[in-house]
Amino acid sequence: MRKMVIGMVGTVLLSCAAYGQNRPSGPQACEHLAQLELPGAKILLAQTVAAGAFMPPSYSTPRPVVDASFYKTLGAFCRFMAVAMPSADSSIKVEVWMPVNDQNGSVWNGKLQGQGNGGFAGEIGYHQMGIAVYQGYATVGTDTGHSGGGTDASWALEHPEKVTDYGYRGIHEMTLVAKAAIKAFYGKDPQHSYFMGCSNGGRQALMEAQRFSEDYDGILAGAPANFFTHLLTKALADAQATTLDPSSYIPSSKLSAIARAVNTACDAQDGVADGILNDPRNCHFDPAKMVCKDGDSEKCLTTAQVITLKKLYQGPPDPQGHEIFPGYLPGAEEGPGGWGAWITGSAPGKSLLFAFAGGYFSNMVYEKADWNYRQTSVDQALKAADEKTAQVLNATETNLAAFKARGGKLILYHGWNDPAISAVNTINYYNQVVSKMGEQETEAFAMLYMVPGMQHCGGGPGPDSFGQDGGGAKDAQHNVAVALEQWVEKGIAPTAIVATKDEGGDPAKGAKMTRLLCPYPQIAKYKGKGNPHDAASFACAVESK
Repeated sequence: MRKMVIGMVGTVLLSCAAYGQNRPSGPQACEHLAQLELPGAKILLAQTVAAGAFMPPSYSTPRPVVDASFYKTLGAFCRFMAVAMPSADSSIKVEVWMPVNDQNGSVWNGKLQGQGNGGFAGEIGYHQMGIAVYQGYATVGTDTGHSGGGTDASWALEHPEKVTDYGYRGIHEMTLVAKAAIKAFYGKDPQHSYFMGCSNGGRQALMEAQRFSEDYDGILAGAPANFFTHLLTKALADAQATTLDPSSYIPSSKLSAIARAVNTACDAQDGVADGILNDPRNCHFDPAKMVCKDGDSEKCLTTAQVITLKKLYQGPPDPQGHEIFPGYLPGAEEGPGGWGAWITGSAPGKSLLFAFAGGYFSNMVYEKADWNYRQTSVDQALKAADEKTAQVLNATETNLAAFKARGGKLILYHGWNDPAISAVNTINYYNQVVSKMGEQETEAFAMLYMVPGMQHCGGGPGPDSFGQDGGGAKDAQHNVAVALEQWVEKGIAPTAIVATKDEGGDPAKGAKMTRLLCPYPQIAKYKGKGNPHDAASFACAVESK
């Protein structure tokens, strides 16, 4: 283990030095960057994109129809594309967009913004890059070394180097390429560098803070899938709990009844009956109260379904009785981004987490395309997952002293209603950092915001817009990304942030609800009077036990 770490550090230092040795000293025109020497990388394109001319490739992840008009708002920028090859089996595609400082482009703000990937990656996040370059950032994205949709892990089969690229190496290589291109194009390094990502992107964010502390000054990590091996072992356990016995499956048609029962039991506990649980950990809803008394219907659960629901809330134990991964919190069951999408699916075996677990275990762990989830015990799967991939996929290191020492700042956030990754996992990680580094030491560089009513990275009944995607308001009180930059650049630590729920999800229609997001362990408590849909009716306080 120690030799592996020393070797990795040496490789990183040599790589950084090699990039640095080939940086030109003055600014270059975009097209001239095609001649830039990048050791271990091949340049594919260096081209000025005219204002409003960019459109993403047809294979990229579908986005709302507003995308077409959105890209037309972009000023001219330099599009730099390269492939990084840190191993013989690596092919990490990287794109760097740099504002062209003229009347047809945005003016570079002197900063770099790196973009994370969701799921199993495989695509470059053009939409996020567009938001960044529109605001004046030089920005960079990567596919992490393979092509494919977010739930596709077939690329990993018998390709351990590609798994390493996906696990942590791809984002670091992306960052090195970006900084070299920026230096060449502008003739100077970025003044500050930031990284943002959610879900797998949150895992990538923590990887950067833990392994490559020099890459970024500020890191925004949302709903991180950082305990990757245990997260997907839980997904396997849930798949077995909901499908091995057909009578145990909970159809989507029953999720609304479960949500109503949860709200009836717990919604008013926080002082406001608004369909949002301020802290679902305080909800001790008993699924047994939903058992059918007069025959099965959509308003009740069979005994087998009650057992399944309890398993989903509790999370699976390991052979020693320890929790493998936290269970799902009550309150996240219904809605377009709820359990019907992530856990139970439209039919048995049709959920997103079922797809992620299958792709992971068949291609990365057991390396058998015909692996059968029905024939593997959860205990065996966890052991195999940890032995095979924990070293490259888990971002669980709690000693962030190197990142802190260089002035790095970290903000984590997680929606309480997340049905993909239990919010308790992020709380656990933050608490572990506090235990390792001390409370005051941690609060000097790292903060956590829990978001009431928000599902996975966004959506849900609660306010889910607070600048986490780089857009939105441009003040630190309403935008967590701005708050992060203010912390890095001015030393002003974030306080409460106001999150917004836009009418119909459209900012142009105005806010239908606002709510305070408080630095953990504080929560937003209702003052007892005032409009419960107005953040001004709440105050941050530590919840009494």
